[in-house]
Amino acid sequence: MNTVTEYYEASGLLLKIARTPHTETVSLDKAAGRVLAKPLVALDNVPPFDRSPYDGYALRSDDVRAASSDCPVTLKITEEIAAGAVPSLPVSSGFAAKVLTGAPIPAGTDAVIMYEETSFTDETVTLYAPVKRGANIVLAGEDVKKGQILAEEGTVIDTGLSGTLASLGMAEVLVYKKPLVGIISTGNEVTEPGRPLPAGGIYNSNRYAISAALSCVGCDTKYFGTAHDDVGDISRLIDLALSHCAAVVLTGGVSVGDYDLTPAAMEQSGVDILVKGVNIKPGMACAYGVKDGKLVLGFSGNPASSVTNLCAVALPAFKKLCGIKHPEHQLFDVILAEDFNKKSKATRFLRGRLDLTDGCVKMHIPSEQGNVIISSMIGCNVFAIVPAGSDKLRAGTVLKGFTV
Repeated sequence: MNTVTEYYEASGLLLKIARTPHTETVSLDKAAGRVLAKPLVALDNVPPFDRSPYDGYALRSDDVRAASSDCPVTLKITEEIAAGAVPSLPVSSGFAAKVLTGAPIPAGTDAVIMYEETSFTDETVTLYAPVKRGANIVLAGEDVKKGQILAEEGTVIDTGLSGTLASLGMAEVLVYKKPLVGIISTGNEVTEPGRPLPAGGIYNSNRYAISAALSCVGCDTKYFGTAHDDVGDISRLIDLALSHCAAVVLTGGVSVGDYDLTPAAMEQSGVDILVKGVNIKPGMACAYGVKDGKLVLGFSGNPASSVTNLCAVALPAFKKLCGIKHPEHQLFDVILAEDFNKKSKATRFLRGRLDLTDGCVKMHIPSEQGNVIISSMIGCNVFAIVPAGSDKLRAGTVLKGFTV
């Protein structure tokens, strides 16, 4: 077992252990945010027929090739075709069909002209300019072609994918099951919000912050309670959570003090500890292990440390547990909008907020980045990676970052 591990090595190890979940079928109205469990292949064209994008007249372009303001061409109207109707007559030379938006294009026609560009009566339509073949016709398959692969397995179902599934007539979709992650707090001082805070107590912010972060990537969470500073008590909750969940997260008790008992409790529960401590700031104190293929992760009791460690190191593994195809952090360049006046002996993860107002990807840094300060994470949506050994950083410094 390594004593202190580089964060990218630890992250890769967790990612390798994480298992892809089982699948289930859900109704389309419940599918937003879920992860596709097989590629989405179009079984039909969308739209399934040639249709008109406007209210106008479907006609034969050859009939109006010579039309001009001096020599207009008048065509007789065969019928009016509304959206949802089916043309009853083909259109021959000298005729046109009135079509409304979304209506099928009748046989014999190859163009549509908007009614605003004509003069018309109930029986005729007059054109004052030619119309090109294919003008104003939405062709069958213009949006989606039959046989087209629209999304890969492991794609999160978003607005566009939801709409596309519906346009193909799919009322159900195969997705990966949402993994259930058990959350355990430790510490005699931990008190649940809503209860009176005793002298020396602190409210349990870690439970809710960790749950929120996991929910954002697609996990379900279940709280199994707060264990006292006792190996047996912590171990009992680990065993209970493992019996119900795909993974377990603990906060508190992973440092080197007299009451830091989480690693010992993990071992008592049969967890094989793989990593104890990662070389980052904040969030160095941690213990990562596995039992029966399930991840058991112990984070610091300091709020910012626990969330930073989760986001920087462990989150890709939880994305894989959700079935996401490319769970690794997708890195991009970010420009610091303010100075950061601390040196970084170890790799540091700066939390911040993206700003695209001037066309550059800038990152605003909250003034407080300490281990215990969770309030500075409000509104933060990006972490920037400060390489180990870095000096103080000036505004304009370019770093690699990833969104959360």
